[in-house]
Amino acid sequence: MKSLFEEIGGTYRQEGDYFIPNLILPDTGEYQIGKYGRMRRSYLKEYHKILYNNYVIDGTLFKHLSEIDQACNERMEIIVSDMAKKEGVTEARKAAD
Repeated sequence: MKSLFEEIGGTYRQEGDYFIPNLILPDTGEYQIGKYGRMRRSYLKEYHKILYNNYVIDGTLFKHLSEIDQACNERMEIIVSDMAKKEGVTEARKAAD
């Protein structure tokens, strides 16, 4: 009788007396994770452990952290430029100070 894992196409390898499933992680790619991505990871680990574990198990944690980091950096650029316009900060004024 095959296990459910074998029925869906999974295979095992034997190491000693144990059968270990042959699992392959999904392609993780190269993701740049900065300050906000690291902050998001800490937040998920501390306050949303189940969601964090789901991302880890699915192999989508680094992609999610990269997307959050990119969105936060874009938002920070907008906020800083709006504040500079509101305060009247220009390149000439920055050079003079």
